[in-house]
Amino acid sequence: MNCMKAAARVAGLAAMLAGTTAGAQTLTIGAAAPVTSMDPHYHNFGPNNAATMHVFDRLVERDAQARPFPSLATSWRTVSDTVWEFKLRQGVTWHDGKPFTADDVVFTFARVPNVPNSPGGFGGFLRAITRVEIVDAETIRIHTRTPHPLMPLDLSSVSIISRAIGENPSSEDFNSGRAAIGTGPYRQVSYRLGDRVEFERNPSWFGPAQPWARVSYRIIGNDGARTAALLAGDVDLIEQIPTTDIARLRHDQRLTVTSVPSLRTVFLAPDYGIEGGNAQITDNAGRPLAVNPFKDVRVRRALSMAINRDALVERVMEGAATATAQWLPEGAFGFNTHVPPRAYDPAAARRLLAEAGYPDGFRVTLSAPNDRWPNDARIAQAVAQMWTRVGVRTQVEALPWTAFVARRSRFEFAMQLGAWGSSSGEASNFLINTIGTRDRTRLTGSNNNARYSDPRFDQFAAQGSATLDDTAREAIWHQAVALYGEDEPYIQLMQYVNTWALKRGLEHDPRMDERTVAMGVRPAP
Repeated sequence: MNCMKAAARVAGLAAMLAGTTAGAQTLTIGAAAPVTSMDPHYHNFGPNNAATMHVFDRLVERDAQARPFPSLATSWRTVSDTVWEFKLRQGVTWHDGKPFTADDVVFTFARVPNVPNSPGGFGGFLRAITRVEIVDAETIRIHTRTPHPLMPLDLSSVSIISRAIGENPSSEDFNSGRAAIGTGPYRQVSYRLGDRVEFERNPSWFGPAQPWARVSYRIIGNDGARTAALLAGDVDLIEQIPTTDIARLRHDQRLTVTSVPSLRTVFLAPDYGIEGGNAQITDNAGRPLAVNPFKDVRVRRALSMAINRDALVERVMEGAATATAQWLPEGAFGFNTHVPPRAYDPAAARRLLAEAGYPDGFRVTLSAPNDRWPNDARIAQAVAQMWTRVGVRTQVEALPWTAFVARRSRFEFAMQLGAWGSSSGEASNFLINTIGTRDRTRLTGSNNNARYSDPRFDQFAAQGSATLDDTAREAIWHQAVALYGEDEPYIQLMQYVNTWALKRGLEHDPRMDERTVAMGVRPAP
């Protein structure tokens, strides 16, 4: 990573914004999903990450195309194969006026893997670190077990917090605002679960001057209500445009629509922790099956063949997605051009089910949220119909996100619709956090909600993460993707296209990680 070029991008953005009048303007954002906590380490969950980005900074930041650039660290280099050196930005203060120090970084790294009751945390991003050495006031050295070329990318996911908030801050301390003291571009004014987060500009931020004196981050989960709020002028920008409204909003002269290929992929995940006897997987008479059919690769392949992905993209997503068999968009680091989606072939699916011992099929419940990702429940319903046609009679259980995630964390779903955004823009993120074996000691699998475990994928993750040469590392990721496409531990469906709509007179930087942040919105010149 060329830090000089990255710094030049930041300087260029600052110069561009310098001409913007930082007046007493309010930006109102219509967000699609609830912010469940303002604790930046509690849950690696897109809406939480977007909201907390306003308050907290990271050593390394990512731009809209997921490219790293300096933030609280001004530069970094490798001292040896297992030592990274980061130079810290000087003169930075927390929102309470206290100075940012290297000790805050050490404090943060100690807290991240140990947040109580986290449904999916950030410990995996620190998995390689053995210790952090404070060299002097502006220098830290991070020691790793093995070579770890992904360190700057990993640290771009870890928000830095202040030691001054106390040794054991709870997530509620962040929600109440007591511990929500960051170095970021905005201060947290209030947080109301399921309603909104209010921010005010931090005039002491070291980054580009922000044009918004206040930001109101409103939660509008209903698709129609979100569009209506924009058309009525109640909000300035909405995310996650309902696919049925995209064409109409594109032709509305009062609005601008922005879009970008998404890092978020959608898949179906069976629970591998079930051995048999589960009420959500039964024969056609309703008797629980003695064994878990999803552990048989032939069943997974059959279910994959039964899905018409092109129809999902065209009819359910109305073109705002791409059919896929892997977890990154084309062109991303690790995307394998030789792994296409499994062909739609319902007749072959029936034959494969019979070969696996299910000539008459079976019954399953497919669980999905109904208010989190674009068309989540509609996707589940469409898949259920396709599976039912090949003999796997599928009932959909669609739940509000807050109820869905609580039950998911207790492993209550035999088969679920999942989605994951590889915010780092490369293959390791999904491989380590979502496919990797759940292991608190090694800090892997923190978002593996399917209890899946395969030492081959764990080995790919460990080997690739320790490979310094980019070409060799990408070859390892390609091998992992090829195995994933062959075994289909999760049944991959599609890659989203991220969309936003905003009032004319505003400019917006659409982000591949789908985060909606005030720092990416400004008045048009």
